[in-house]
Amino acid sequence: MNARKSPDAVKETLIDNVKTSLNDAEDLLREAASTTGDKAAELRERALATLKRTRETLYDVQDAVLERSRKAARATDDYVHDNPWQAIGIAGGVGLLIGLLISRR
Repeated sequence: MNARKSPDAVKETLIDNVKTSLNDAEDLLREAASTTGDKAAELRERALATLKRTRETLYDVQDAVLERSRKAARATDDYVHDNPWQAIGIAGGVGLLIGLLISRR
């Protein structure tokens, strides 16, 4: 079963993964600071690799978010072109609601 995760679940997973990766890199750098020689160089390399993976994950998520927003914009554009009077009515209603909320202050 390949159920799609909710946006909140995906966000939580991403945040957990980034926190874990950053904590791992931080621990490796701390250990490298107290170590010398080849072991320190190896630990620094592992920390840099962890940070690189984290950066790549964030770029992948950014690409996915941009693609979803493009699809939403395309769907909105199609809807407005297919239903111009409904779109005008909705925009007018939202404008009226915002105007009422602003005038209450």
